[in-house]
Amino acid sequence: MSAGVDTSSSGGGDKGKVRAKKMTLNVDMAPMCDLGFLLITFFMFTTTFSKPNIMHLNMPPKIDIPNDQKPEIKIKNSFTVILGKEDKVYWHQLEQEDLNSSTLNETNYSKDGIRKEILRAQKEADQDKFTVIIKPTDDANYKNLVDILDEMEITHSERYGIKDLSSKEVEVYQEKTK
Repeated sequence: MSAGVDTSSSGGGDKGKVRAKKMTLNVDMAPMCDLGFLLITFFMFTTTFSKPNIMHLNMPPKIDIPNDQKPEIKIKNSFTVILGKEDKVYWHQLEQEDLNSSTLNETNYSKDGIRKEILRAQKEADQDKFTVIIKPTDDANYKNLVDILDEMEITHSERYGIKDLSSKEVEVYQEKTK
């Protein structure tokens, strides 16, 4: 329908009086609804939606190096962090064969916890070779991984890697958490 003006007379048969004709105005609102929806659509498409905050984790490409060319890693230059259940963190600075439940140290994510241990290990290590090895267990959650990556930023640990636990570490971790 379109907007229109009703010009029909509403009077009866008074012949002597001249009356002004009553005009009724009838406006169709359907085109206005179309215009409203067009404006809503326009503003939805032109607004900038908020972008999610993400943490960039750049992983190096995997390169196969022959065993005779692999560099020897000193224990004092590596620090292993195991992420456990219930927001607990375990760490060690030992060879696999020396690891047992009494040498696997337990701490937390506080500044006096894992941060203090990482900073201590950094001071004792060669600065350009110090590496933190992060090993999340199946019991750890995503928040634990984000927390330890935050600790890497806070302690300025530029060399770190995420790796699966070895079978020996799984065995020692399960013994420790019993």
